[in-house]
Amino acid sequence: MQITFLEVEKEDEKKIKKVFPEAQIFDGVFSEDEIIEKCQDAEILCVFIYSQISKKVIESLPNLKLIVTRSVGYDHIDLKTAEEKKIPVCNVPDYGSHVIAEHVFALLLSGIRRISEGEDRVEKEHKFEFQGLRGLALKGKTLGIIGTGKIGKNVARMASLGFLMDVIAYDPFPDEDSARENHYKYVDLDEIWKKSDIISLHCPLLPETHHLINDEVIGKMKKDVVIINTSRGGVIKTSDLLEGLQSGKIAHAALDVLEHEKNIEENKKLLEMPNVIITPHVAFYADDSMNRMYKEAFDSVERFLKKEKLVHQVIGV
Repeated sequence: MQITFLEVEKEDEKKIKKVFPEAQIFDGVFSEDEIIEKCQDAEILCVFIYSQISKKVIESLPNLKLIVTRSVGYDHIDLKTAEEKKIPVCNVPDYGSHVIAEHVFALLLSGIRRISEGEDRVEKEHKFEFQGLRGLALKGKTLGIIGTGKIGKNVARMASLGFLMDVIAYDPFPDEDSARENHYKYVDLDEIWKKSDIISLHCPLLPETHHLINDEVIGKMKKDVVIINTSRGGVIKTSDLLEGLQSGKIAHAALDVLEHEKNIEENKKLLEMPNVIITPHVAFYADDSMNRMYKEAFDSVERFLKKEKLVHQVIGV
């Protein structure tokens, strides 16, 4: 059976060839037409988030029998068309929630402990002086978490049990057992805005969460609040975030995602802010998570080949 992998980095080719020696492997990101051209014989297609497996793509691959995405999200795949064509779609529900949670604190500490400024002072100015670089301690600060899925729960655990922070959280489907175990409590959104020294976003991008962070809710926040976003860029209205940073209401922003990721120039003013740290959607990108991502994807492919039940199936066909 022809198995085709898209968006594979060179360092990951060996792990694929070890399990599926006859697999067809492509790096880079292809357009819809390129996918159709290069994957004509594909019976199993294993992709990542930048491959748009649209209605056109699905209908143009005559032999396609299974789609596996090496990601939690699957909005790059036309599920309706796949279901109509009776093509199962599988994802990887959790390949690295702890890794993303770790990155939250990497971003947070880099900002509030002024790591980049300190490094620049030593390396660029050749000054080994601490004056003017006073940071913010985490112990005793209130962290507000929006969304307590696997990532949010890991952040809560690290914050409460590791950094000894007071953790409050909002989720439309609260998990009280987790809250008791990891020493956080659920509150409503207004309390998150009003009481949090630091707010960390872990919600999906849905119509009701689009621009969740806007001028109205920023107005309710504490002065010198810190905002962290490792979820989706559209959860924050960029222009309102920028205004909050410029006014001093927001002390720091730590962002792994942006509202305008495909046009970085749209974020030019944000990039120039000294109290903003931005990484290019790398929170998930660590050795542990990448290995698990492939392992879970391989499992779906192997189960399909053996005609076993698919564990991580997104749609039933």
